[in-house]
Amino acid sequence: MAFIQAFGAYVPPRIVSNAELAARLGCDPDWISQASGIAERRYAGEDDSVADLAVLAARDCLAQAERAASDVQLIIVATGSEPRRFPGVASVVAHRLGLLDGVPALDVPVASTGSLVGMVVGNALAASYPVILIVAAEKMSSLVMREPLDRNIAILFGDGAGACLLDAERGAARIVDHALHSDGAFAGSLALQADGILSMDGRSVILHASRKLPRVIAEVLERNQLSAANVPVFLMHQANQNLLDAVARALRVPAARFFSNIAKYGNTSSASLFVAAAEWQASGGFQSGVPVVFAAFGAGFHWGALLAAGV
Repeated sequence: MAFIQAFGAYVPPRIVSNAELAARLGCDPDWISQASGIAERRYAGEDDSVADLAVLAARDCLAQAERAASDVQLIIVATGSEPRRFPGVASVVAHRLGLLDGVPALDVPVASTGSLVGMVVGNALAASYPVILIVAAEKMSSLVMREPLDRNIAILFGDGAGACLLDAERGAARIVDHALHSDGAFAGSLALQADGILSMDGRSVILHASRKLPRVIAEVLERNQLSAANVPVFLMHQANQNLLDAVARALRVPAARFFSNIAKYGNTSSASLFVAAAEWQASGGFQSGVPVVFAAFGAGFHWGALLAAGV
C-alpha cells in the first residue's frame, strides 16, 4: 500500500457570488444557497485551460511535499471537462511540469469521482512507480454558462484543480483499503454530450448518491473492523451540502465530521475532493493512527471510498 505524502490545490481568483449568478439566471440568491449550500464559486478566465489549472495545482502539491517534478515517475490526470477528445491533458501537464522524458502520463476521463479513481489506480501501481502525482482539474464554467442556461445546473459548479502525491515508502498517511463500483444503467442521468451540452437528472443523482455513498463507506469500514463512529474525518466530493449532510445522517455521525468547503467553491467535479483535502491538511490534517475516509460519487455512475490512516 502507498502513502499519501501531500495535497495541493488551485482555484481561480474570480469569485462569482450567488447574487451575481442569480441576476444572470433570473432566480433568488437565497434559493441557490438553500438548494445547494453554495454561497460563491470560482470561474477561470476565458483563456484559461484545464491544463493551466492542473499545472498550478500540481506545482502546489509538489511544493507542499518538498519534491521536485523530476521525482515523479507516473502522473495521472482526471477531468471530465477537457474539450479536446485526444490526446488527453495528462501528457500536456507532464510536459509543462518538466517531468523526465518517458514518464507515463495517464488520463482518467471520469467526472466527480476521478480524483478517487486516480488515488486507487496510483496505489495499485506504486510498486512499479514509487512516486505518483495525481491531478484533477475542471473548468466547469465553460460548460454550465453556455446558452441555453439551465439554472438547476449552473448554480452548482465552479472551476478549480487539486493534486495528491503518493509515495511507495513514506508519507503522512498510509492507504489501507478501498472499494470502487460502477453502474452504467444510469449513464444518462449525468452526462456531457458530444455537442458540449451538460445534462443532469438531479433527482436521480441525489437519490443514488445518498444511498450508495453510505453503503460503500460502510463496506470499506466493515472490512477493516471499523465503524463510522471510529472515523473523525470524512473527506468527500463536494457535490452539494445537502448530500454531505444526508450521508452523515445515514452513517449516524455528526455532520461536522464531513469536511466542507462547498460554500466557497461550489462543485468543482473531480477536483473537489483534492481541493477539500488540501485545505483540510493545511488546517492540521492527518494524525498518527487516526483513520480518514475519502469518498466520491459521480457520472457513470461511478462511486467509491478509500480508507487511510495517519502514520
